[in-house]
Amino acid sequence: MIKTGLRDVRWIFVLLAVYFTLQVGVRLATSHSLDLDEAEQVFRSQWLAAGYGPQPPFYNWLQYAVFRFAGVSLVALSVVKNLLLFSAYLLYGLTAHLILRDKALVAIATLGLLTIPQMAFEMQRDLTHTVAVFFSASIFFYGFIRSLKQPSLGSYLITGIGIGFGLLAKYNFAILPAAGLIAALADARLRPRIFDRRLVLTAVVALIIVLPHLFWLKDNLDFATARTLEKMTASGDASYLMQVTMGVSSLVLATLSFAGLTVAVFAIVFGKSLRPALTAGSEWTRLIERMLLVFLIGILLLIVFGGAAGIKDRWLVPMLFILPLYFCLKIDAGGVVTDKAFRRFMAVVAVIMIAVPAALYGSVAAARFTGHYERLSRPYATMLESLRKQAEPAAILAGDSLLAGNLRQDIPGVPVLSVDYPGFRPDLSGRQPLLLVWLIPPKGASEGLPRTMADWLQANLGVSAPETSVIDVPYFYQRGDDHYRFGYAWLHRSAE
Repeated sequence: MIKTGLRDVRWIFVLLAVYFTLQVGVRLATSHSLDLDEAEQVFRSQWLAAGYGPQPPFYNWLQYAVFRFAGVSLVALSVVKNLLLFSAYLLYGLTAHLILRDKALVAIATLGLLTIPQMAFEMQRDLTHTVAVFFSASIFFYGFIRSLKQPSLGSYLITGIGIGFGLLAKYNFAILPAAGLIAALADARLRPRIFDRRLVLTAVVALIIVLPHLFWLKDNLDFATARTLEKMTASGDASYLMQVTMGVSSLVLATLSFAGLTVAVFAIVFGKSLRPALTAGSEWTRLIERMLLVFLIGILLLIVFGGAAGIKDRWLVPMLFILPLYFCLKIDAGGVVTDKAFRRFMAVVAVIMIAVPAALYGSVAAARFTGHYERLSRPYATMLESLRKQAEPAAILAGDSLLAGNLRQDIPGVPVLSVDYPGFRPDLSGRQPLLLVWLIPPKGASEGLPRTMADWLQANLGVSAPETSVIDVPYFYQRGDDHYRFGYAWLHRSAE
């Protein structure tokens, strides 16, 4: 095996920089419309808060800052996401460089993240908070491994930053540092790194970062956790035994969905040499195995005692993102010659790097042939442009956050409210006209003003429902004369 210098693996990061730049270009070329998480970021960037709802505010804060500096745009959205992803891969690669001897395995471990569908495809498709937790987990894991291998004030500081960011990214991130702590304490050689007084710096930094949100969380715990708990415990009228069975089954399926392709790729690339390598080990493989065991026990406890019945694959990101590195550590410990495997692996990576952007674009653009339309096919901008020819809205009330975010993207100077998010209530006094807009899905849905919007008008403005209209707008990548229908109304009355 050859000890690698950092300059020997720089090409990996150059390749990834090109790849994520390509992903920005593909996203901009695909559609001007926003998907669910993107629209949420645009909508909620109208105000700065210590908390916004069921997801912690790290990504919201970051996107808010970028929008304030660069303006609200799809470019700003896409660049932020891909910078976070590139940074996460970079930190992951640096971690691999710390503990792997073979430079080929450093490359395989880092690029192996592309073999995880939830990270290679789903994070590009729409996810935001999951991207933030992956970024934070990469910071933490780099600082954590450095603190165990090459402890310094800087490594403990990085670890604290990773924990702080992670807890602000997703609440389930907490299981990663907990697993790391327990796994390190179980090893007598690593235990002194945990009892190092520099760990105080880690704790203080993490607390300072999280503190503003903790104060908010103290008064909004139900609001912050109800939706997630509802998703996890949605077992209907099932018995306790059935709920546990459902929870364990969903965990198994989520794990297979998350790790299946990665396992298959490593099995194909390394062939017969993988099996004996999996029996080899090192202090780092044993550390990760203990972390994975703690993670598994934590999830099982949540299922058995917390009533969790549905575990989603993306919830496993804070722990299973370590998988490609773990395999490479086993292969490294087994002394496997990697020359041929590396060439085969790079061929797989090349296919993935072409297939993922093509699939992201093709899934939307293919609608002109199939007539199957994604959310990105909806012509929000065209609709708003047509309505602004009738009048210039002073404020907009949208039927949901998806629509609200899409509208704000094209009229950032006007407050956009959403019926499904009552937390944003700007003063509408003297602002008229108020534009009301809602989606009218296909298949014979009612075209009238939704009851939720009528109730909102009565409760907040004391006015009854105005006369409504409908506008038909061609889809992006339309087939024939296919169009999407929006309902709208103008309210020419001040909110006094």
